[in-house]
Amino acid sequence: MAREEILTNVKGVKDILPAKAMAWRLVEAVAQDIFELYNFREVRTPIFERTEVFSRSIGETTDIVSKEMYTFTDRGGESLTLRPEGTASVVRSYIEHKMYNPPGITKLFYFGPMFRAERPQAGRFRQFHQIGAEIFGSSDPAVDAELVIMLMDFFSELKVTGLKIVLNSLGCPECRPSYKEALLKFLKERETELCDNCRTRIDMNPLRALDCKSTLCKKTTEDAPTLDNYLCGECKDHFNGMRRPLLDLELPVIVDPKLVRGLDYYSRTAFEITSENLGAQNAVAGGGRYDKLVERLGGPPTPAIGFAIGMERLIDLVDIDSTMHTTANVPDVFMLLMNDEANEQAFEIAHRLRSFGYKVDRSFDGGNMKRQMKKADRSGARFALILGDEEILSQTATLRDMVTGVQKKAALNDLPEVLDDLLGEQENVDPN
Repeated sequence: MAREEILTNVKGVKDILPAKAMAWRLVEAVAQDIFELYNFREVRTPIFERTEVFSRSIGETTDIVSKEMYTFTDRGGESLTLRPEGTASVVRSYIEHKMYNPPGITKLFYFGPMFRAERPQAGRFRQFHQIGAEIFGSSDPAVDAELVIMLMDFFSELKVTGLKIVLNSLGCPECRPSYKEALLKFLKERETELCDNCRTRIDMNPLRALDCKSTLCKKTTEDAPTLDNYLCGECKDHFNGMRRPLLDLELPVIVDPKLVRGLDYYSRTAFEITSENLGAQNAVAGGGRYDKLVERLGGPPTPAIGFAIGMERLIDLVDIDSTMHTTANVPDVFMLLMNDEANEQAFEIAHRLRSFGYKVDRSFDGGNMKRQMKKADRSGARFALILGDEEILSQTATLRDMVTGVQKKAALNDLPEVLDDLLGEQENVDPN
Protein backbone atom coordinates (compact mmCIF):
# COMPACT_ATOMS: atom_id res chain seq x y z
CA MET A 1 0.00 0.00 0.00
CA ALA A 2 1.37 3.42 -0.97
CA ARG A 3 2.44 5.61 1.93
CA GLU A 4 0.23 8.65 2.53
CA GLU A 5 1.74 12.04 1.74
CA ILE A 6 2.99 13.83 4.85
CA LEU A 7 0.92 16.93 5.57
CA THR A 8 2.74 20.09 6.64
CA ASN A 9 1.51 23.41 7.98
CA VAL A 10 0.53 26.34 5.77
CA LYS A 11 3.30 28.67 4.66
CA GLY A 12 3.54 31.64 6.98
CA VAL A 13 2.31 29.85 10.10
CA LYS A 14 4.30 27.72 12.49
CA ASP A 15 3.92 25.26 15.33
CA ILE A 16 5.01 26.30 18.81
CA LEU A 17 6.73 23.15 20.03
CA PRO A 18 6.88 22.12 23.71
CA ALA A 19 10.34 23.57 24.43
CA LYS A 20 9.34 26.98 23.02
CA ALA A 21 5.87 26.83 24.54
CA MET A 22 7.46 26.96 27.99
CA ALA A 23 9.00 30.32 27.08
CA TRP A 24 5.65 31.58 25.77
CA ARG A 25 3.93 30.58 28.99
CA LEU A 26 6.56 32.39 31.03
CA VAL A 27 6.19 35.60 29.00
CA GLU A 28 2.39 35.50 29.24
CA ALA A 29 2.55 34.87 32.99
CA VAL A 30 4.89 37.84 33.50
CA ALA A 31 2.58 40.03 31.39
CA GLN A 32 -0.42 39.05 33.49
CA ASP A 33 1.46 39.72 36.75
CA ILE A 34 2.72 43.15 35.64
CA PHE A 35 -0.57 44.27 34.07
CA GLU A 36 -2.57 43.27 37.12
CA LEU A 37 -0.23 45.40 39.26
CA TYR A 38 -1.60 48.32 37.23
CA ASN A 39 -5.21 47.12 37.77
CA PHE A 40 -5.79 45.76 34.25
CA ARG A 41 -8.28 42.93 33.70
CA GLU A 42 -8.15 40.28 31.00
CA VAL A 43 -10.64 40.17 28.12
CA ARG A 44 -10.90 37.37 25.54
CA THR A 45 -12.53 38.19 22.22
CA PRO A 46 -13.40 35.82 19.31
CA ILE A 47 -10.79 35.24 16.61
CA PHE A 48 -13.27 36.32 13.94
CA GLU A 49 -15.64 39.27 13.76
CA ARG A 50 -18.02 40.89 11.32
CA THR A 51 -15.85 42.43 8.63
CA GLU A 52 -17.17 45.94 9.39
CA VAL A 53 -15.49 45.85 12.81
CA PHE A 54 -12.14 46.08 11.06
CA SER A 55 -13.00 47.99 7.87
CA ARG A 56 -14.65 50.81 9.88
CA SER A 57 -11.91 51.02 12.50
CA ILE A 58 -8.64 50.26 10.72
CA GLY A 59 -9.53 52.15 7.54
CA GLU A 60 -10.48 51.11 4.02
CA THR A 61 -7.26 52.50 2.51
CA THR A 62 -4.87 50.60 4.76
CA ASP A 63 -2.96 47.62 3.42
CA ILE A 64 -4.50 45.49 6.15
CA VAL A 65 -8.08 46.04 4.97
CA SER A 66 -7.40 46.30 1.25
CA LYS A 67 -4.95 43.39 0.91
CA GLU A 68 -4.19 41.41 4.04
CA MET A 69 -7.40 40.38 5.81
CA TYR A 70 -8.65 36.81 5.76
CA THR A 71 -12.27 37.52 4.87
CA PHE A 72 -14.90 34.91 4.01
CA THR A 73 -18.65 34.61 3.62
CA ASP A 74 -20.32 32.21 6.03
CA ARG A 75 -23.29 29.97 5.24
CA GLY A 76 -25.69 32.71 6.21
CA GLY A 77 -24.16 35.09 3.67
CA GLU A 78 -22.48 37.30 6.28
CA SER A 79 -18.97 38.64 5.66
CA LEU A 80 -16.62 37.61 8.47
CA THR A 81 -12.93 38.28 9.00
CA LEU A 82 -10.24 36.62 11.09
CA ARG A 83 -8.99 39.39 13.37
CA PRO A 84 -5.88 41.09 11.93
CA GLU A 85 -5.26 43.05 15.16
CA GLY A 86 -6.67 43.19 18.66
CA THR A 87 -7.80 46.76 19.38
CA ALA A 88 -10.88 46.82 17.13
CA SER A 89 -12.22 43.62 18.71
CA VAL A 90 -11.66 44.93 22.23
CA VAL A 91 -13.40 48.21 21.35
CA ARG A 92 -16.34 46.29 19.90
CA SER A 93 -16.57 44.26 23.11
CA TYR A 94 -16.26 47.41 25.26
CA ILE A 95 -19.21 48.97 23.44
CA GLU A 96 -21.38 45.87 23.15
CA HIS A 97 -21.14 45.05 26.85
CA LYS A 98 -21.48 48.69 27.95
CA MET A 99 -18.24 48.66 29.93
CA TYR A 100 -18.51 52.46 29.97
CA ASN A 101 -21.24 52.10 32.63
CA PRO A 102 -20.61 53.16 35.30
CA PRO A 103 -18.42 55.96 33.94
CA GLY A 104 -14.73 55.80 34.72
CA ILE A 105 -11.49 54.31 33.49
CA THR A 106 -11.56 50.77 32.13
CA LYS A 107 -8.27 48.89 31.75
CA LEU A 108 -8.18 45.68 29.69
CA PHE A 109 -5.48 43.33 28.41
CA TYR A 110 -5.52 40.36 26.04
CA PHE A 111 -3.43 37.56 24.54
CA GLY A 112 -4.12 35.80 21.27
CA PRO A 113 -3.48 34.97 17.62
CA MET A 114 -3.99 37.47 14.79
CA PHE A 115 -4.13 36.77 11.04
CA ARG A 116 -2.89 38.66 8.00
CA ALA A 117 -2.51 37.36 4.46
CA GLU A 118 0.84 39.00 3.83
CA ARG A 119 4.06 37.68 2.34
CA PRO A 120 5.88 35.68 5.04
CA GLN A 121 9.30 37.07 5.95
CA ALA A 122 11.55 37.46 8.96
CA GLY A 123 9.45 38.75 11.85
CA ARG A 124 6.17 38.59 9.88
CA PHE A 125 3.77 35.65 9.78
CA ARG A 126 0.27 34.95 8.49
CA GLN A 127 -0.71 33.79 11.94
CA PHE A 128 1.06 35.73 14.64
CA HIS A 129 0.39 36.46 18.28
CA GLN A 130 -0.01 39.63 20.30
CA ILE A 131 -0.16 40.74 23.89
CA GLY A 132 -2.12 43.96 24.11
CA ALA A 133 -3.54 46.42 26.60
CA GLU A 134 -6.15 49.19 26.27
CA ILE A 135 -7.29 52.02 28.55
CA PHE A 136 -10.71 53.63 28.02
CA GLY A 137 -12.15 56.74 29.62
CA SER A 138 -9.42 59.36 30.00
CA SER A 139 -7.56 61.78 27.74
CA ASP A 140 -5.08 62.76 30.45
CA PRO A 141 -1.48 62.51 29.15
CA ALA A 142 -0.58 60.87 32.47
CA VAL A 143 -2.57 57.84 31.26
CA ASP A 144 -0.41 57.65 28.14
CA ALA A 145 2.75 57.89 30.23
CA GLU A 146 1.64 55.21 32.69
CA LEU A 147 0.78 52.84 29.85
CA VAL A 148 4.27 53.18 28.36
CA ILE A 149 5.86 52.84 31.81
CA MET A 150 3.91 49.61 32.40
CA LEU A 151 5.12 48.31 29.06
CA MET A 152 8.74 49.06 29.96
CA ASP A 153 8.25 47.45 33.39
CA PHE A 154 7.13 44.31 31.57
CA PHE A 155 10.23 44.29 29.37
CA SER A 156 12.43 45.00 32.38
CA GLU A 157 10.97 42.04 34.27
CA LEU A 158 11.85 39.87 31.25
CA LYS A 159 15.36 41.38 31.28
CA VAL A 160 15.02 42.55 27.67
CA THR A 161 17.71 45.14 26.91
CA GLY A 162 18.65 47.41 24.03
CA LEU A 163 15.20 49.03 23.79
CA LYS A 164 14.18 52.56 22.77
CA ILE A 165 10.85 54.35 23.20
CA VAL A 166 10.12 56.21 19.95
CA LEU A 167 7.45 58.93 20.40
CA ASN A 168 5.46 61.29 18.24
CA SER A 169 2.18 63.19 18.28
CA LEU A 170 -0.21 62.70 15.36
CA GLY A 171 -2.18 65.81 16.27
CA CYS A 172 -5.95 66.10 16.49
CA PRO A 173 -8.83 66.95 14.13
CA GLU A 174 -8.08 70.63 14.71
CA CYS A 175 -4.41 70.70 13.67
CA ARG A 176 -3.86 67.60 11.53
CA PRO A 177 -5.78 68.81 8.42
CA SER A 178 -3.30 71.64 7.80
CA TYR A 179 -0.42 69.19 8.11
CA LYS A 180 -2.06 66.68 5.75
CA GLU A 181 -2.55 69.49 3.23
CA ALA A 182 1.15 70.42 3.39
CA LEU A 183 2.23 66.79 3.19
CA LEU A 184 -0.09 66.10 0.24
CA LYS A 185 1.36 69.08 -1.64
CA PHE A 186 4.88 67.75 -0.98
CA LEU A 187 3.99 64.25 -2.16
CA LYS A 188 2.12 65.41 -5.25
CA GLU A 189 5.23 67.21 -6.42
CA ARG A 190 7.12 63.90 -6.13
CA GLU A 191 4.34 61.51 -7.06
CA THR A 192 6.36 59.69 -9.71
CA GLU A 193 8.98 58.86 -7.10
CA LEU A 194 6.50 56.99 -4.88
CA CYS A 195 5.63 53.30 -4.99
CA ASP A 196 2.43 52.22 -6.75
CA ASN A 197 0.53 51.76 -3.49
CA CYS A 198 1.27 55.24 -2.21
CA ARG A 199 0.46 56.90 -5.53
CA THR A 200 -3.03 55.40 -5.44
CA ARG A 201 -3.83 56.41 -1.88
CA ILE A 202 -2.06 59.70 -1.16
CA ASP A 203 -5.20 61.74 -1.89
CA MET A 204 -7.18 59.83 0.75
CA ASN A 205 -4.43 59.41 3.34
CA PRO A 206 -1.07 61.04 2.58
CA LEU A 207 0.30 60.03 6.03
CA ARG A 208 0.40 56.45 4.80
CA ALA A 209 3.43 57.32 2.66
CA LEU A 210 5.43 58.04 5.82
CA ASP A 211 4.65 54.54 7.10
CA CYS A 212 5.47 52.81 3.81
CA LYS A 213 8.19 50.16 4.02
CA SER A 214 9.26 50.72 0.40
CA THR A 215 12.85 52.01 0.14
CA LEU A 216 11.61 54.22 -2.72
CA CYS A 217 9.09 55.98 -0.46
CA LYS A 218 11.48 56.17 2.47
CA LYS A 219 13.98 58.07 0.33
CA THR A 220 11.31 60.29 -1.24
CA THR A 221 9.87 61.33 2.14
CA GLU A 222 13.21 62.10 3.83
CA ASP A 223 12.58 65.84 3.50
CA ALA A 224 8.81 65.72 3.98
CA PRO A 225 7.24 68.25 6.37
CA THR A 226 6.85 66.94 9.91
CA LEU A 227 3.89 67.03 12.25
CA ASP A 228 5.66 68.76 15.11
CA ASN A 229 5.59 72.04 13.18
CA TYR A 230 1.80 71.90 12.80
CA LEU A 231 0.61 70.83 16.27
CA CYS A 232 -1.88 73.06 18.05
CA GLY A 233 -1.16 74.28 21.57
CA GLU A 234 -3.31 71.59 23.21
CA CYS A 235 -1.57 68.79 21.31
CA LYS A 236 1.86 70.20 22.20
CA ASP A 237 0.89 70.37 25.87
CA HIS A 238 -0.48 66.83 25.73
CA PHE A 239 2.67 65.48 24.12
CA ASN A 240 4.94 67.21 26.61
CA GLY A 241 2.72 66.03 29.46
CA MET A 242 3.07 62.37 28.47
CA ARG A 243 6.79 62.61 27.69
CA ARG A 244 7.85 64.34 30.93
CA PRO A 245 7.25 61.38 33.31
CA LEU A 246 9.21 59.10 30.98
CA LEU A 247 12.17 61.46 31.03
CA ASP A 248 11.87 61.85 34.82
CA LEU A 249 12.26 58.07 35.12
CA GLU A 250 15.26 58.23 32.76
CA LEU A 251 13.66 55.92 30.24
CA PRO A 252 15.29 55.75 26.76
CA VAL A 253 13.04 58.20 24.88
CA ILE A 254 13.54 59.31 21.26
CA VAL A 255 11.20 61.78 19.53
CA ASP A 256 10.64 60.99 15.85
CA PRO A 257 8.38 63.55 14.10
CA LYS A 258 7.90 61.12 11.19
CA LEU A 259 6.60 58.24 13.25
CA VAL A 260 3.05 57.38 12.22
CA ARG A 261 1.11 54.26 13.09
CA GLY A 262 -0.16 52.04 10.29
CA LEU A 263 -3.83 52.26 11.26
CA ASP A 264 -6.27 55.12 10.63
CA TYR A 265 -7.74 55.36 14.11
CA TYR A 266 -4.74 56.89 15.90
CA SER A 267 -4.56 60.52 17.10
CA ARG A 268 -2.15 62.43 19.32
CA THR A 269 0.19 60.00 21.08
CA ALA A 270 1.92 57.43 18.87
CA PHE A 271 4.79 55.26 20.05
CA GLU A 272 6.90 52.24 19.23
CA ILE A 273 9.32 50.20 21.31
CA THR A 274 12.24 49.23 19.11
CA SER A 275 15.12 46.86 19.73
CA GLU A 276 18.70 47.14 18.59
CA ASN A 277 18.81 43.33 18.65
CA LEU A 278 16.30 42.85 15.83
CA GLY A 279 16.84 43.35 12.12
CA ALA A 280 14.99 45.67 9.76
CA GLN A 281 11.67 44.82 11.43
CA ASN A 282 12.88 46.23 14.76
CA ALA A 283 9.59 47.24 16.44
CA VAL A 284 8.65 44.82 19.20
CA ALA A 285 5.63 46.84 20.38
CA GLY A 286 3.60 49.78 19.22
CA GLY A 287 0.56 51.75 20.11
CA GLY A 288 -1.08 55.10 20.56
CA ARG A 289 -4.16 57.10 21.37
CA TYR A 290 -7.46 56.62 19.50
CA ASP A 291 -9.93 59.04 21.02
CA LYS A 292 -12.54 58.79 18.20
CA LEU A 293 -12.61 55.03 17.60
CA VAL A 294 -15.22 54.09 20.21
CA GLU A 295 -17.57 56.68 18.77
CA ARG A 296 -16.79 55.53 15.21
CA LEU A 297 -17.91 52.01 16.09
CA GLY A 298 -21.19 53.20 17.61
CA GLY A 299 -20.27 53.84 21.24
CA PRO A 300 -20.34 57.04 23.27
CA PRO A 301 -17.47 59.56 22.91
CA THR A 302 -14.66 57.85 24.81
CA PRO A 303 -10.96 58.73 24.79
CA ALA A 304 -8.72 55.66 24.69
CA ILE A 305 -5.14 54.46 24.24
CA GLY A 306 -3.50 51.07 23.84
CA PHE A 307 -0.56 49.02 22.62
CA ALA A 308 0.20 45.62 21.13
CA ILE A 309 3.34 43.50 21.52
CA GLY A 310 4.47 41.08 18.83
CA MET A 311 5.03 37.81 20.67
CA GLU A 312 7.19 36.16 18.01
CA ARG A 313 9.65 39.06 18.03
CA LEU A 314 9.59 39.33 21.81
CA ILE A 315 10.40 35.64 22.28
CA ASP A 316 13.50 36.17 20.13
CA LEU A 317 14.65 38.86 22.57
CA VAL A 318 13.96 37.06 25.84
CA ASP A 319 16.99 35.23 27.21
CA ILE A 320 15.15 32.26 28.66
CA ASP A 321 17.57 30.20 30.74
CA SER A 322 18.25 26.84 29.11
CA THR A 323 16.69 25.11 32.08
CA MET A 324 13.39 26.73 31.12
CA HIS A 325 13.43 24.60 27.97
CA THR A 326 15.04 21.42 29.25
CA THR A 327 14.14 20.94 32.90
CA ALA A 328 11.09 23.03 33.71
CA ASN A 329 8.74 20.33 32.48
CA VAL A 330 10.64 17.20 33.52
CA PRO A 331 9.13 14.97 36.22
CA ASP A 332 10.20 15.14 39.84
CA VAL A 333 9.57 11.43 40.20
CA PHE A 334 9.70 8.59 37.67
CA MET A 335 8.03 5.38 38.85
CA LEU A 336 9.67 1.98 38.20
CA LEU A 337 7.00 -0.70 38.54
CA MET A 338 8.32 -4.24 38.79
CA ASN A 339 5.17 -6.37 39.04
CA ASP A 340 1.40 -6.36 38.44
CA GLU A 341 0.53 -5.32 42.00
CA ALA A 342 2.92 -2.37 41.72
CA ASN A 343 1.13 -1.34 38.54
CA GLU A 344 -2.18 -1.45 40.35
CA GLN A 345 -0.96 0.68 43.28
CA ALA A 346 0.86 3.14 41.00
CA PHE A 347 -2.29 5.12 40.20
CA GLU A 348 -3.08 5.90 43.85
CA ILE A 349 0.56 6.73 44.67
CA ALA A 350 0.95 8.99 41.62
CA HIS A 351 -2.36 10.73 42.31
CA ARG A 352 -1.34 11.49 45.91
CA LEU A 353 2.08 12.84 44.91
CA ARG A 354 0.51 15.03 42.22
CA SER A 355 -1.96 16.41 44.76
CA PHE A 356 1.10 17.64 46.68
CA GLY A 357 2.43 19.38 43.55
CA TYR A 358 4.96 16.78 42.39
CA LYS A 359 5.31 16.00 38.68
CA VAL A 360 5.11 12.25 38.27
CA ASP A 361 5.69 10.03 35.23
CA ARG A 362 6.08 6.29 34.74
CA SER A 363 6.87 3.56 32.26
CA PHE A 364 3.72 2.12 30.74
CA ASP A 365 5.27 -0.80 28.89
CA GLY A 366 7.07 -2.39 31.84
CA GLY A 367 10.38 -4.12 31.38
CA ASN A 368 13.14 -5.21 33.72
CA MET A 369 14.81 -2.97 36.28
CA LYS A 370 17.71 -1.99 33.99
CA ARG A 371 15.41 -1.03 31.11
CA GLN A 372 13.10 1.05 33.29
CA MET A 373 16.03 2.78 35.00
CA LYS A 374 17.26 3.90 31.58
CA LYS A 375 13.83 5.40 30.93
CA ALA A 376 13.94 7.19 34.28
CA ASP A 377 17.37 8.58 33.43
CA ARG A 378 16.22 9.78 29.99
CA SER A 379 13.19 11.49 31.55
CA GLY A 380 15.45 13.85 33.52
CA ALA A 381 13.62 13.07 36.78
CA ARG A 382 15.49 13.79 40.01
CA PHE A 383 14.10 10.70 41.75
CA ALA A 384 13.25 7.20 40.67
CA LEU A 385 10.52 5.59 42.78
CA ILE A 386 10.94 1.82 42.77
CA LEU A 387 8.09 -0.56 43.59
CA GLY A 388 8.99 -4.26 43.59
CA ASP A 389 8.04 -7.37 45.50
CA GLU A 390 9.85 -6.29 48.68
CA GLU A 391 8.34 -2.80 48.61
CA ILE A 392 4.80 -4.06 48.04
CA LEU A 393 5.14 -6.49 50.95
CA SER A 394 6.36 -3.76 53.34
CA GLN A 395 4.17 -0.97 51.86
CA THR A 396 7.25 1.13 51.19
CA ALA A 397 8.97 2.58 48.15
CA THR A 398 12.63 2.95 47.34
CA LEU A 399 13.58 6.49 46.33
CA ARG A 400 16.75 6.70 44.27
CA ASP A 401 18.44 10.07 43.77
CA MET A 402 19.25 10.02 40.04
CA VAL A 403 22.14 12.47 40.51
CA THR A 404 23.94 11.01 43.53
CA GLY A 405 22.75 7.40 43.28
CA VAL A 406 21.81 7.40 46.98
CA GLN A 407 18.75 5.30 47.81
CA LYS A 408 16.31 5.64 50.70
CA LYS A 409 13.25 3.65 51.73
CA ALA A 410 10.07 5.45 52.74
CA ALA A 411 6.60 4.35 53.78
CA LEU A 412 4.06 4.90 51.00
CA ASN A 413 1.97 7.14 53.25
CA ASP A 414 5.01 9.30 54.02
CA LEU A 415 6.27 9.80 50.45
CA PRO A 416 5.26 13.49 50.04
CA GLU A 417 6.91 14.48 53.34
CA VAL A 418 10.06 12.45 52.60
CA LEU A 419 10.39 14.07 49.16
CA ASP A 420 9.95 17.50 50.77
CA ASP A 421 12.81 16.72 53.16
CA LEU A 422 15.10 15.38 50.43
CA LEU A 423 14.54 18.40 48.19
CA GLY A 424 15.08 20.70 51.18
CA GLU A 425 18.41 19.04 51.89
CA GLN A 426 19.47 19.58 48.26
CA GLU A 427 18.59 23.28 48.38
CA ASN A 428 20.64 23.76 51.57
CA VAL A 429 23.80 22.11 50.22
CA ASP A 430 26.66 24.62 50.00
CA PRO A 431 27.84 24.52 46.36
CA ASN A 432 31.32 25.56 47.55
